[in-house]
Amino acid sequence: MDLEQGRVSRREFVQRFARRGGLPLRVAQQAYDAMIDELLDLVAQGNRVTLTGFGKFYLQEHKGHRVQFADADGKSEIDDYAVLKFSATRAVNRSVKGPRSS
Repeated sequence: MDLEQGRVSRREFVQRFARRGGLPLRVAQQAYDAMIDELLDLVAQGNRVTLTGFGKFYLQEHKGHRVQFADADGKSEIDDYAVLKFSATRAVNRSVKGPRSS
């Protein structure tokens, strides 16, 4: 299975972890879907989800602000919003090897 440069699709990711875990593809897909759904539900409720040895997922609140150009509806302000953030543990950050420069 050749990887597209710098990108792994959801489908390919599930296939790879199914193979690595010796799981049927259908089981891996169900596990992936359940994990992502549960993670998003917990974080949406205001919880921090800490996966010991991996990192934590949490919401980061942002204040609304004016924008220079109005959107299609003529609105020139963005309401308050939140984004999903992830903070990896030091061990995980050390284990990730980025592209090597020549």
